[in-house]
Order: sequence, then structure tokens, then C-alpha cells
Amino acid sequence: MSTEKEKMLAGKMYSPADPQLLKERAEAHQLTQEFNGPVSYERRYAILKELLGTMGETIGIEPSFQVDYGYNIHVGKNFFANFNCVFLDVCPIRFGKNVMLGPGVHIITAEHPLNPTERNSGYEFGRPVTIGDNCWIGGNVTIIGGVTLGDNVVVAAGATVTKSFGDNVVIGGVPARVLREIKIEE
Repeated sequence: MSTEKEKMLAGKMYSPADPQLLKERAEAHQLTQEFNGPVSYERRYAILKELLGTMGETIGIEPSFQVDYGYNIHVGKNFFANFNCVFLDVCPIRFGKNVMLGPGVHIITAEHPLNPTERNSGYEFGRPVTIGDNCWIGGNVTIIGGVTLGDNVVVAAGATVTKSFGDNVVIGGVPARVLREIKIEE
């Protein structure tokens, strides 16, 4: 029989009220509370190393930064997230290399059932998010679970990304759609 954590990571219905998950969220929230406080750059970097699942070289995340668990977040090298980003990481969130996020970006892997009886049960599920290399996510963008963005994608400020997009596009709007293609010169 699977634990609630195993169900969560597999994208199946699980109880977020499970004692193990409550403890792990509390630990992550304690770390982000310290990260968001008046601490040195060196301490912030050490907190990220403890909090995140994996991280590449040369990353920067500005406070305030909020997560559910942290260990489901995987960041490639040369990553930057501006102020007030929120990553609800009940399933993996993967960033390629050279990714930049504007302020107020929300990446939300957690989802709730549409059926009100199921939703009122307190159970939820999640779907992963993957963001390719060389992506620029504008300010106040929301990306929901199940989305994959290819390489060299630019997401216009204020967009809500509800589906996946391939490489070399500028997307924007609510819901996001392709605004133009990006010509990559070799």
C-alpha cells in the first residue's frame, strides 16, 4: 500500500493532512521563513541547498519565496527568480538552465477535483511542471500543473499558462497562446 507522500509524488489523489506531509511542509515553511528574513546572501544560498531537490551553479532567488515542500523543485544552472515567487510543488517542478522569472511568478502543481463531493473530501492531486532551457517568464505569470514549456520560450507578463508549448515561441494572454515565433540564428 502506498503512503500519502508516494501517492502525491505519483500524481494520484492523496491527503495533504497526512502527518508526514504536514511535518515536511512545516519544515519547508520554516526554512522559507528564515530565507525571507534579514539574513546574508550566504545563508540564503545555504537554505536553498537544504530546501531544493537539486540546484545548479549560479542561482539567485529574491525574497519573498514560498514553497510547499521544496524537495520537488529542481533548478538548472544560471537560474534567477525575482521577488514574491510561489512554487506549490506537490509534484516536481523542473527548470532547465538559464531560466529567468519575473516578480510574482506562481507555479502551481497542486490541483483539486472538479466534483464538489470529491473536492470537499480534502483530497487533492498534482501534475508536474517542466520549463526548458533559456526561458524567460514575465512578472505575475501563473503556470498550472501538467505544463511543459520547451526551450527558448518567453512568457509575457500576466499570462496564465494552462497547456504546454514547444520551443522558440513567445506566449501570452489568459489562457496563454502563441503570440509569435522566435527566430534562432545559429
